[in-house]
Parts: sequence; structure tokens; C-alpha cells
Amino acid sequence: MSKNYIFSSESVGEGHPDKVSDTISDAVLDACLSGDSRSRVACETFVKSNIVCVGGEITTGSKFDYNEVIRAAIREIGYVNDDDVFHADKVFINNYMTRQSPDIGQGVDARAVEGKDTDEQGAGDQGIMFGYACDETPELMPAPIMFAHRLGRELTKVRKAKEVSWLRPDAKSQVSVQYVDGKPVSIRNVVISTQHTAEVSHKEIREFIIERVIKAVLPANMMDATTEYLINPTGRFVIGGPEGDSGLTGRKIIVDTYGGMGRHGGGAFSGKDPSKVDRSAAYMGRYVAKNIVAAGLAKRCEIQFAYAIGFPKPVSIHVDTFGTGTVDDEKIRIAVEQVFNFRPAAIVAQLNLLRPIYSKSTNYGHFGKVDDLDAITWEKTDKIEALKAAIS
Repeated sequence: MSKNYIFSSESVGEGHPDKVSDTISDAVLDACLSGDSRSRVACETFVKSNIVCVGGEITTGSKFDYNEVIRAAIREIGYVNDDDVFHADKVFINNYMTRQSPDIGQGVDARAVEGKDTDEQGAGDQGIMFGYACDETPELMPAPIMFAHRLGRELTKVRKAKEVSWLRPDAKSQVSVQYVDGKPVSIRNVVISTQHTAEVSHKEIREFIIERVIKAVLPANMMDATTEYLINPTGRFVIGGPEGDSGLTGRKIIVDTYGGMGRHGGGAFSGKDPSKVDRSAAYMGRYVAKNIVAAGLAKRCEIQFAYAIGFPKPVSIHVDTFGTGTVDDEKIRIAVEQVFNFRPAAIVAQLNLLRPIYSKSTNYGHFGKVDDLDAITWEKTDKIEALKAAIS
């Protein structure tokens, strides 16, 4: 890639249909983990109009009312208006959950069985996972996706605080950043589409969003008279949420990760317990990459590792600093393997993942959240000194 370019990333609000689905799936996961930390959960959700369908495989000792958990999640998002077709108290819920396959269970469980090479806990599936970090923002995340998330969070904050009466839950944001010599220097355009009530004018929406949302959270030194603001560019966004579009768990994986700046292995996160390496190993990858950058070993770092289902050790580990490393990438990889343990059970222990913390991760990116490190443990930078020592 040229060192001079424009890169764009998008975020979506809690009321976007796909995020509604993610939110429900993670709410069910947390309900399971609240009563049984060893729950095995793969919950997927589909929403459309006034219908919620949940399906997947769950083995848990927790006792709870699925319908109440689902309705509470929808209520928290804000689908409670009388004219909402998709309404927390009125949706029809269809539950198609079954128990986890014992064939999968025996591969994941820490026990010996015929045909399994080890009695350790194995990976819950095969697959490749990526972690990424860079020094573009204080969160060590790419600037375009962090700026897009900031807009989404602020829009939700304003809506839930009822600063204006016309905002509704569905929303999307997008930011295009100009890079010069590989560094973010300016914001070229900002796109926000937000659902609203019918009576508000487009002029009022545009002025409010630019002054109260965009200018409140994006760096002023990166915007100027040439920055373009595209606010509700269709002119009207009254019908939204699951009434306007269907939603499905796991369909916003680029929003959930690095906005396209870092690669993605393809596995979704929400609704999956940490025995699923799609989620836990991706969190581990972020943890490792962030500590590498925080330690000053690179300005930009991507780590990839891969698993085989039922097998405890990753089958490969690869580190790439894109030429920004202060030492050779191979030295960093060796240090990483000394400091971190990539076995699934060890990942769960290192990041303390057997807790009902996942609803905190669902919206505005699973990475870059630094205001609750007790829950979002993969954002900690507590391995800096250990990495430096291993390198030396």
C-alpha cells in the first residue's frame, strides 16, 4: 500500500439490526455464565419485523427465562416506543436451542477419549485468528475505526440521555482518514445515518449531529473547512431497526475488530463462550499485539495463530510488524511464545474469561475499550516488561 492514501472504517449503533442480534446473543451467553461458569454456548439470533429467533447449542446448569433475557436486552437498546414494530414487550420469540453435540464436547473437554491425542482442553473449532494493534490512537487502535466508534457511542449517549426527542436506536457512522507518510493527518469526510422520528427536519438533524456529536468527539486539529459531512444522505431515515432490515448475529465482524485495517480470520464473536477460539483466541491476539506495540517493540503489529479442533496447541504462530519493529519479527515471535500461553484453557485463565462480561464487549468494537479493564482484560498492557525482558 502507498504511504499516502485515504482509509475508511464504519461502526454501527446498538439499534442496528445485526447489533440487536449480537446483543441478544451475548445477553443469553452472560445469563448462562452467571449461573454456570462452565456453560457451553453457541447462540445465534435472527431478527426481523416483530420476530426474534434464537438458535444454536447450549449446555448449561443455569436456570433463567430466555424470553425475559431477550426482552431486557431489547429494552436496554431502546426499542420501547409505542410506534416501534420491533418492541421489547411485543416481539414474538422463537427458541430453537439444543444441547451441544457430544462429539464437539469431547474434543473441547479436558478428558481423555478414544481418538483424541491428549486429555487437555482442546480448541472448540479449527480456524485462524488475528490480533492487531498500532500507535495511531491512545487505545492503540487504527484511527478510522476508533473515530467511527466514538461517534456511535456519543450518538447513543445523547439518545439515552434524551437530549433530543427525535433520535431512535438504529444508526451507522463512517469516517475516512487521510494518511500521509503512513500517518493519519486529517479527516476527509464523516458519514452518519441515524434513525429519527417523522416530524423532525433534515436541517435540524444535520446541524445537531455536526455540532453536538461530530465536533464533540473527533479531534478538531484533524478537521477543517474541506472536511465533508454527510448526515442522513438519503434525506430520511424513519423506518429502521428490524422493521426496515433483518439482523443476524456475527454479520458485523469488521466493525467488531479493526475496521478492515487488520485482517480477520472470519469467525464471529457474539453468543460464543470462551471455549470457542473464534472469540477467545481473537481476544488473545489483540492482547498480545497491543502489548507488543505498548512495549515499543513496533509501531504496528499483527499476529496470526491457528488451531485444530480438539487439539490444545496452536498449529502455527506468525508475527508481522510491517517493517516497524525495533527488533526482528522472529525475535518478537520467540519472546511472545515465552511470555504468553496460547492453549485454550490457558487463554481463558490469563484473560479471566469464565465470567458474564460479554455484554460489555458487544457494541462499538470488541477492541479499544479501556474504561473497564477488569472486564475487558484483553486491553491490558501488563506484559510490557516481560516482553522486554524476553527480547533482551
